[in-house]
Amino acid sequence: MNLYEETKFLMDKYNIKANKNLGQNFLIDDNVIEMAIEKSGISKDDLVIEIGPGLGTLTKYLLEKAGRVICVELDKRMVNILKERFFLYDNFEIINDDILKVNLDELINKEKNKYSLQNAKIVANLPYYITTPIIMKLLENKIDIKSITVMIQKEVADRLAEIPGGKNTGAITYTVYYYGETEKLLEVPKTSFIPEPSVTSEVIKINIRKEPPVKVIDEKKFFNLIKVAFLQRRKTFLNSVTNNGISTKKELTEILEKLNIDERVRSEKLTIEEFANISNLLNK
Repeated sequence: MNLYEETKFLMDKYNIKANKNLGQNFLIDDNVIEMAIEKSGISKDDLVIEIGPGLGTLTKYLLEKAGRVICVELDKRMVNILKERFFLYDNFEIINDDILKVNLDELINKEKNKYSLQNAKIVANLPYYITTPIIMKLLENKIDIKSITVMIQKEVADRLAEIPGGKNTGAITYTVYYYGETEKLLEVPKTSFIPEPSVTSEVIKINIRKEPPVKVIDEKKFFNLIKVAFLQRRKTFLNSVTNNGISTKKELTEILEKLNIDERVRSEKLTIEEFANISNLLNK
């Protein structure tokens, strides 16, 4: 039985239809699964937290590779299916909750100590509508994880994997680059899912950095500067920032001149080093 047949069997057996409100699309491509698992670099020393496992397509492979797998699933229907499918595995646990409400630090610390595991890794096929909040929570809260391997909308993947200052740069690009090094693993066509989503997907892996690539005096103000800079994308960086009250035009113009940055530059053209230098001078 291939993955498509298995998925259709499970959907028929449990009378399951994809919940559009939860952004559910079931992956039916064996090659995509195997490649994603291989690239995630999971071993028996790892605790894996799978977000939104759905019918357990990825879960089945993860349980064979990882020391322990904890699935966090919001849909109660899926929780019941997963419990029935994987009750024989002694390295499986499921939590019926919203991942944004789960205390991951507490969970990871407890599991790593109890089962003598070395690293915690995140693996997920993320619903498009909640991709950004989940990734931002994992990064900004500085959760004790080694990597994040996720399947997401290709357009979002392009922004997350971009080098700051590149053509796909957005505000989130700087945050992801600050906390991790991102690599694109494989593109996933719409035909790899049932029901088919309206867009192409992509699997990316974010390896968490031990140290940020730049030194900033105040992280909160640094990220706020970036956020404000992208509120008015059609304006120059100078006008976007001064229009939102972070600095006076005179002060910011002097800083840009000191750093040899053209005052007509747009926010998406600034490197992360330039944002860090501007932020540090503003804080002084």
